[in-house]
Amino acid sequence: MAEEGEDLWTATDKFYHVIFCFTLTLFFSLIVVNTRHRFLRRHSTVIAASLSLLAGAAKEFADHLGFFQSSGASFKDSVADFAGVVIACLLLYLFKLFRRKPKSGDKVAGVELV
Repeated sequence: MAEEGEDLWTATDKFYHVIFCFTLTLFFSLIVVNTRHRFLRRHSTVIAASLSLLAGAAKEFADHLGFFQSSGASFKDSVADFAGVVIACLLLYLFKLFRRKPKSGDKVAGVELV
């Protein structure tokens, strides 16, 4: 049985970290991809992942300083944050892969130049 205060990999807290960073990554990506700056749109996933990891690291730092009622900073929490970001990045990559625009030489359905 787990002792009081033990940091288990299967704790509900880890699930919350995964969901939090997953959601933040998707949210930041949605914001960045809708900017008018081409450079930001092109690198939206990297920017979103970086911001999400930064938020997770800031939360762990605040835990270490005692701002939240928790057992303190945890390496396992950071791994869970990273897992959420990786899952979101994979989902964003698959979304972009299947939503590709046709190349200039490809035919567009229903349009033919005579």
